[in-house]
Amino acid sequence: MEIVLSNLHKEYTLGKTKVQALRGVSLTVKEQDFLTLAGPSGSGKTSLLNMLGCLDTPQEGEVRFDGVDANRLSASDRANLRNEQIGYVFQSFNLLPVLNVYENIELPARLGRKRHNPTELRHWIMHLIDAVGLSDRLHHRPDELSGGQRQRVAIARALVNKPKLLLADEPTANLDSETAIKILELLRRINREEKTAMVFSTHDPEIIEQCDHVVRMRDGQLVTH
Repeated sequence: MEIVLSNLHKEYTLGKTKVQALRGVSLTVKEQDFLTLAGPSGSGKTSLLNMLGCLDTPQEGEVRFDGVDANRLSASDRANLRNEQIGYVFQSFNLLPVLNVYENIELPARLGRKRHNPTELRHWIMHLIDAVGLSDRLHHRPDELSGGQRQRVAIARALVNKPKLLLADEPTANLDSETAIKILELLRRINREEKTAMVFSTHDPEIIEQCDHVVRMRDGQLVTH
């Protein structure tokens, strides 16, 4: 697995103001990378995550996922790529309120084209639920969970399809320090065992210290890599 970002430019309009979110960013993410994007708010970290995850397209530059130009894919092919190859952990969680913990984690596996062995899928989901410490919340819905518990559901959901790439925007922001360490250990273990590349956007010094590579950003550009 290799994702190559080449000379990305992205501009947003906020009212009458134009914001240069990315200014000529180039970055390569390879199999089993454990990398963090660090920098102040507004530095372009989230915009870069969105490009890596094929959630957004640049005005200039290329995003190549295993040699395929993602910008040239149809909407349905991009959706399949995201479902099958990429896992996401959003700051807002994006859990469905009508589904319980198990069902929210299971959802990406049910929506995609890939056919799963039902028994193997259930064992994997139960393993993830246990790994994030939610075995006693299996049938709870999001409004019955704390912010930290919702964060853990989101992390397990992001891993359910065994993606090649996991993207996480502040993955420990809503967790206490003990839980954050356990989640980081889980992510590192999956990174090594499944060879899943992981890219985080964070201010958490614990994550920055544990990552193999730190990419620092400022004003839409990479300042150290």
